[in-house]
Parts: sequence; structure tokens; C-alpha cells
Amino acid sequence: MNKRDFPKVHFYDQDFVDIYDRSWAWVQDYWVTPDVNGLSPEGYFIYPEGEESILNQFETIFSSFFFVYSNRNYHANQSLDFFYEHQEENGAIRWKYNLLTGDPVLSKDNPEGIGMPLFAWAEFNLFHKSANKKRIKDIMPVLQKYMSWIDATFKKECGLYQVPLAATTMINSPRKKADFLVDFNTALAINALYMSALGDILNDKELSFQYKRMYFSLKTRINSHMWDPETGFYHDVDSDLVRQPQKTIAGFWPLLAEIPNEDKADKLISHLLNPHTFGVDHPFPSLSADDPEYDERGMGYRGSVFAPFTFMVVKGLEKYQRWDLARECAIRHLYYVLDALSPNGEHNKGFLWEAYMPQKEGPAQWPGKEGFPRKQYLPYAGLSTIALMIENIIGLSISLPRKTVDWIIPNLEVMGIENLSLKRNLITILSNKSQRGWEIHMESEKLYYFTINILGQKKKTLPIPSGKCSMLIDKL
Repeated sequence: MNKRDFPKVHFYDQDFVDIYDRSWAWVQDYWVTPDVNGLSPEGYFIYPEGEESILNQFETIFSSFFFVYSNRNYHANQSLDFFYEHQEENGAIRWKYNLLTGDPVLSKDNPEGIGMPLFAWAEFNLFHKSANKKRIKDIMPVLQKYMSWIDATFKKECGLYQVPLAATTMINSPRKKADFLVDFNTALAINALYMSALGDILNDKELSFQYKRMYFSLKTRINSHMWDPETGFYHDVDSDLVRQPQKTIAGFWPLLAEIPNEDKADKLISHLLNPHTFGVDHPFPSLSADDPEYDERGMGYRGSVFAPFTFMVVKGLEKYQRWDLARECAIRHLYYVLDALSPNGEHNKGFLWEAYMPQKEGPAQWPGKEGFPRKQYLPYAGLSTIALMIENIIGLSISLPRKTVDWIIPNLEVMGIENLSLKRNLITILSNKSQRGWEIHMESEKLYYFTINILGQKKKTLPIPSGKCSMLIDKL
């Protein structure tokens, strides 16, 4: 199928490497080219819903976070562009489209078809993996119009935004009495924060300032209305701005938006370690374990573990430099994904699932709900088996425009990545133990800056020349 191979990962647990490799192999079954309705890597990434080809905003944005590692075998931006191309006069971009007709798919529970507004976050990540500044210039007017539409349609007098629960994907979460949803309002703050960052990349001071102002306005309101000092958590509020008692996974979005100060962040993060709320065996349940409606079978959003939310929490932990916890949770999550892939150690019996049980092995259950959870659900699963694998388990953070690779690890282990394509530069970084001690082998076609951060031990940045080289950790 491809002109290039996918990057190879190395890790001491071979099962992690296998599931990573198999994910890339499975992904190719979901690329659809609408005009011929055939499969092609040039097409759009879609999980088939019955007979229809529906492109879904939430899936598209999140799957772009692992397609950036496909060594350009797949276009991480193709499906995003479909949404931009279907923007309406008033700036609206709807949450789902029929790929064959281009029509928006609207529903009773979401008549405007508003989705989680996270395009700018995805674009910022794409920029750091592709260094394509022209793209930002081209899409910025689209994203600005989209933000204006959200403002005009959903903003209320209190300065918060009111959308239906369906917009957050968390359909049966016990949040029915909530009017202002913490996840949607925070997603908008995240989008504003990254719009401002994209403005900086374009050296557009006015644009950057406009969205920074919007971000701070949302940040202030989320902190004053949604934070509860008693529970140490962010809650939804009703129309009178009264906080609702439920603690859902939505309350962790503010970490990703850098909304809590250190003190609030510590309280919020402590819930991830508390077995009575979110620190259950499989990180992280969609509803707090002490909620009366929590169900250890999962029951949709009453406890099931969903990869995008675990990914979101892990990325939020990174913002507060909690690398150890982020990695430990990513590893635990992946073990549960693996267990469901090979139940009872039988390698070909299981699947990758849309959702998992929070306290036992296996896919989530929702008796009476047909088609839940979806199997081989790669738009979500790839976040765990590819993106978290590279970024949090192996621990690599890469920026092409900055020419930097950061390797953040708690301790040295035999692991690394081979032939990761950064634009036209293939790089390899592997650590292993030789007689002379721990050694890191590098290979690259161009110069870049490498930072190794062995948590609590040493941190060092070095320019890595083109060609092959190796370094002894003890000599740093």
C-alpha cells in the first residue's frame, strides 16, 4: 500500500509493539473515497455507521493526533478540510456530514449540529508535526468565522455558552439538569487559546490578542462559576449558575486549557488517584465512582472508559508537568486495551473497542443499547495504541518548526522509535544497555535539537548532527 513504512516503535513489552503495528494495519480498512466508494489512503477516515458514510467532527479531530505519525502514508488533514469546505455563509460548521451528499446530519437532540470546538487544537498539533505555515494562513479565516458563529448562536448573557448535551458526545451522562456544560465551555477556551497561538505563528498580533482575550474571559467564568472548592472539582451549572452535584470526566478538560492554578490543579489531579472518584483500576471512568448512577459495567457514559477522554486527561497532566502520572495512566490504560484484544491470552479472539469497563477487563456493557460499544473502533483506539504509545509511554515530544525532539522518561529502559519521518527527515532514537552503560543511538538526515529529561535525575539539550551517533548517558 505505501511508499514509506510506518515508524517502528521499540518497547520492552512486545505486546505493546504488536498492538501498535496492528493498529496501522487495521486503519487502512477505514479510508473511504466517496466518488468510487472504494478504500484509498487518499480518501477520508471513517468508521462505517451502517450503510452510510458519515464524517464525524469529534472522531476526525481526535484521529488527527495519531495520523501525524503515519509518515505521510495518510493525510491527517484531509478529513478536517472536508469540514472547512462545507462551512456555511454564517460561519456554521456542523458536527456530522454525509460524505456522499455533503449534507449536514442534524438531529432532534442537536438541531444546530454543534460539535466540540477543537479544530484549532488539532491544527496547532498538525503544525508542529508538519511545519506547514501556509496551511494556517489558509484555514484561519474559516476558523474565525466558525468562532463568530458559535458566539452569535450559543453565548448567553452570563458570558457562558449553552449547547445541548449531545454536542459533547456524552449522551446518557447524568447531566440532564445542566445548562452550561463544563466540557463545551472549556473546549471553547482551548480553541481560543490555540487560535491565539496560531495568530502568533502568523505574527498577527491583533488576532492573537483577540483570542487571548476570549480565552481569559472564559477562564475567569469557568473558575468563578464551575469550580467547587469543597469537592475540588469543576462542575456543570444550571441556568441560575448553580453547580450540579455530578462529577464527570468533563471536569478534567480545564487541565488541558490550563485554567486551574497550581493549587486547584493539585486538588483536581488528586481525584485521578482517589479510588472512590476517578482513580479506579482502568483510567479513567466517564463518571465518578461515588456517583449514585455510576455503573461498573460502563453503561455508556455512566462509567465506561473512552480513549479520547483518557487522552485528554493525559494531555492535561502534561500541561502541569505531571509526566510520571501521565505515563503510568497511559500504560495502565493500554494494558486494559490489550486484555480485551486477547481475552484469556487468546491472541485472535478480541477487538479494539469504543469503550471499556472501568473496574474489570473487557469492553463496556450497556444492556439494551444496540451497537455499543463499537468494535475495531479505530478513531478512538488509535489514540491509545499509537499517540499515547509514542508520546507518553515511549515519551517523545516532537516539534518540526522548532527542530526539537524532547524525550521525557522516568527511567532508562530499552525503547525508542525508528524511522519517524519529520517532513523530509527520518529520525531514529533508541536506548539500550551496553557494557559501557546506558547508551542512546541516534540517526538523522538533518540537524535537530535533542533534549533528554530523565525525571528527577538529569536534563540535557544537545544538537544532534546529521548521520549516526550515539551518546552515553553517564557521560552527560
